[in-house]
Amino acid sequence: MTAEPIESGGSWFTERFDAIVANIERVIQGKHNEIRLVVQTLVAGGHALVEDVPGVGKTLLAKSLARSIDCTFHRIQFTPDLLPSDLTGVSVWDRERGKFVFRRGPVFSNIVLGDEINRASPKTQAALLEAMEERQVTVDGITRTLEPPFMVIATQNPIEHEGTYPLPEAQLDRFMTRVTLGYPARAKELEMLDTHGDHSVFEDIEPVVGAAEVVEMVQHASTVHMAPELKGYLVDLAEATRADPDLLLGSSPRSTLYLQRAARVRAAASGRTYVTPDDVKALIAPTLSHRIILRPEAQMRAASVSEVLARIAGTVPVPGTLDAR
Repeated sequence: MTAEPIESGGSWFTERFDAIVANIERVIQGKHNEIRLVVQTLVAGGHALVEDVPGVGKTLLAKSLARSIDCTFHRIQFTPDLLPSDLTGVSVWDRERGKFVFRRGPVFSNIVLGDEINRASPKTQAALLEAMEERQVTVDGITRTLEPPFMVIATQNPIEHEGTYPLPEAQLDRFMTRVTLGYPARAKELEMLDTHGDHSVFEDIEPVVGAAEVVEMVQHASTVHMAPELKGYLVDLAEATRADPDLLLGSSPRSTLYLQRAARVRAAASGRTYVTPDDVKALIAPTLSHRIILRPEAQMRAASVSEVLARIAGTVPVPGTLDAR
């Protein structure tokens, strides 16, 4: 199916995007920007790492996104004894057929929630790498394709270290964005007491788009125009992280691709057919912060990743400005 062009003032793309966001906001109050970021990640064909303290709605956000789309969904509770086959599936002997039959694991879903992903062993975490990057799973030498749309939303609690396994850089790099929810404002927490006081609003929401429509949105977002000067800006940002004296590890080429795709979705969600520098700048922190590593001496000075990224964003010339080259 050929996607319709985006028109100024409200289009099929914007209407569907806003419908998903509004549906989730019925459950998660006061987190408009964070919800839009997660939906942008879905439409950009990426995966999201939702990281924050317990009880702020990480799991509920992922479940509400899945409930808003008419698609398959599985939640995986990561624990130390979880095996890779518990994710991908396993071949079992079928007596009636007289052969091994593959039983698909929960990763064969459109949206997969990996709850507390850092509680599983590195071997189990690694089982997701192929699925996240290549949209396929290989078991017993046979490769099986995952149906689109496919998104992994992983949650973790950053302050709990006992019984956890930090995510390796290779896996962190496969998440398009990292989302931090934070505590709600006082007014929104009061509103939460009213809406969730006697029952969960989550049970009341229904799908507002179908899986096929999300695939359409993904395909359409990829056609949003990005000027060559903006592509150069993306590369300049990546090179600046690699050359920064405070950083031991800069952003990868994959992050440049992810930043481009996310910026295109942000532009499309705003009803535009082209990407602006503001689209890119708004996504620098959530797209790059989890990929870069501070040098020990920078950590000793109490420097933070967010501060370094803000400095880099402020020094790299933006296309269209007086300082642009």
